[in-house]
Amino acid sequence: MKKLLQNAVSLFVIVIVLLLFIPLNPFMLDILFIINISVSLIILLITMNIRESLEFSIFPSLLLITTLFRLGLNVSSTRLILTEKGSAGQVIAAFGSLVLRGNVVVGTIIFIIIVLVQFIVISKGAERVAEVAARFTLDAMPGKQMAIDADLNSGLITEEEAKTRRYKIQKEADFYGAMDGATKIVKGDAIMSIIITVINFGAGVIIGLVQSGMSFSDVLQVYSIATIGDGLVSQIPALLISTATGMIVTRAVSDGSLNTDVATQFLAQPQALMIGGAILALLAVVPGTPTFPLILISAMFLSLGIYVQRNMKMAIAHEAVGQDAQYVQEMPNEEDYYKDVNNIYPLLNVEPVEMEFGYSLIPLVDDAGGGKLINRIVIFRRQYAQDMGFVIPSIRLRDSASLNPNQYSIKVKGEVIASGEILVDYYLAIEPSELAGDVDGIETIEPAYGIPSKWILPENKELAEIYGYTVIDPLSVMVTHLSEVVSQHSYELLSRAEVLQLIENVKGNIPELIEEAFPNIISYSSFQKLLSNLLKEGVPIKDLVTIIETILDSASVTKDLDIITENIRVALKRTITRKFCEGGQMKVITLDAELEKVIVSSMAKSEHGVYLSLSPDVLQKVLLQVAENVKKFNDISLKPVILTSHVVRVYFYRLIEQFYPNVSVISFNEIANNVQIQSIGNIVL
Repeated sequence: MKKLLQNAVSLFVIVIVLLLFIPLNPFMLDILFIINISVSLIILLITMNIRESLEFSIFPSLLLITTLFRLGLNVSSTRLILTEKGSAGQVIAAFGSLVLRGNVVVGTIIFIIIVLVQFIVISKGAERVAEVAARFTLDAMPGKQMAIDADLNSGLITEEEAKTRRYKIQKEADFYGAMDGATKIVKGDAIMSIIITVINFGAGVIIGLVQSGMSFSDVLQVYSIATIGDGLVSQIPALLISTATGMIVTRAVSDGSLNTDVATQFLAQPQALMIGGAILALLAVVPGTPTFPLILISAMFLSLGIYVQRNMKMAIAHEAVGQDAQYVQEMPNEEDYYKDVNNIYPLLNVEPVEMEFGYSLIPLVDDAGGGKLINRIVIFRRQYAQDMGFVIPSIRLRDSASLNPNQYSIKVKGEVIASGEILVDYYLAIEPSELAGDVDGIETIEPAYGIPSKWILPENKELAEIYGYTVIDPLSVMVTHLSEVVSQHSYELLSRAEVLQLIENVKGNIPELIEEAFPNIISYSSFQKLLSNLLKEGVPIKDLVTIIETILDSASVTKDLDIITENIRVALKRTITRKFCEGGQMKVITLDAELEKVIVSSMAKSEHGVYLSLSPDVLQKVLLQVAENVKKFNDISLKPVILTSHVVRVYFYRLIEQFYPNVSVISFNEIANNVQIQSIGNIVL
């Protein structure tokens, strides 16, 4: 029995299809007609009482089923009308007699009006509304997705809430797309009803005159009642379903059910009710107008308007008193508030990334006021995830009274990492290596890269570009600085939870690889350390499959994470090459062979691993030469790259990273074979 109930809809659809072929007796047809009208009425009532369209998301499917049901009943009733001399049950006879009332011409005209109202007004209107709603819903999807990302980035919603909202947007788009197609079914159903009515009447007249030998007046009386009754029995449910279709596609801007919305919004305008009542009272004075009905309805509108206006004033007064009382209750004493130890714990939370700004920078951040910072952060997070394979945590944005009005600061795990100042009404002009002319402005330093720059007025922007300056708007300056800081510290932001999420993502595609690697071959903490090593030097971790496979190959030989990291870098050599190669050529600084020998001989082991014990004079010479060679890259606007052998790469990087964090160190094994290496400097002893 339970299985039968679960498949009731499927069985019902099969029965509907069978109606097209299996004849029914008049009693069964009466029952099915009543069911059809009842179901259509229930569907209409549901659409009037839902708050939003997705509460009745099965409507497009129901629309198809009910339409097919009506057509099946039409075919069955047509079979009875034509074979039983117009006798197709009491329901059809009752509806036909009700409309005709003994006059075939008047009854036919009334029936045609009902059909045209259903076809031209309701079906056509519902089809147009559904088409526009579907197009606008699909067009608005990218903006809604960006709004969700912005709320997520600013901390207004959680990741779970963001997933729920994205799912709802997708379901809404699918629903309106389905409704756009479903309204075509309603239109086709209306056309088919007209065709079946014409066939019933025409064929009935022919059968009555030719086969049954009835007189023309008898044929007209019998078949007109049956035909119009059959048409009405079909058109009334179709009219209800068409109205329900129009209702459900117009629920986009509603906050409650139709009954609630109509009552709330009509009664929210008492002045309109009173003005309408006064106009009706004036019309009652005009000679020839129905005085009593106009005065009666005018009095109703005036009384209702006065009553609603008085209630609104009382509600506003009560609300003001309630708000004052609530405000007093919600202002606890600070000492009493922190007596509860649970209220202290929120003070211990540390955000992964925060950005604080002075009040003058609020227009750049405020989304409601046209600020674009949140949108730019969303774009940066998406681009960084695509490039590096790591999703940056949400960035908390907040204003701070402790900062200067034009100042902002960037925090990582609660500590200020970088700061800068922005002049909102100016442009930042970055000076080129060779100036073609000078532009008036306020001298400053570009915060992300430390390049000498000027804040210039908007009217000087074009002149600065002509002179070779790179002109940047204030928002881009702030976003660039934020992105650089986050990129440099991404290895700190890679949490254990994010690592587990990345592993789960791979597990969905290659579960066997994850089962083999974790936790038997490598622990989650060691894997997090390896990924952090790669991110620290700017190596993307997007190709997790290659990374895990390399770990499996290396783990059988060594457990040293530094060695495994170097093996992973070799496996990702195409990715590393792409980052530093330009036009098939890579410009690098090389290490002298003698220097590499000295570095190898100075390696010493401790309980914490291998370290370099270079003498201070050698270290000083190396650092001075690195500084001189790095300037050559600044002149050609490329990121500095030092090329070493595979053995010394990681140790040389650690030697210089605290002095030159923006310098990349790669080995010969990490360069693809099809790249031409050009040395523009050499570090020697």
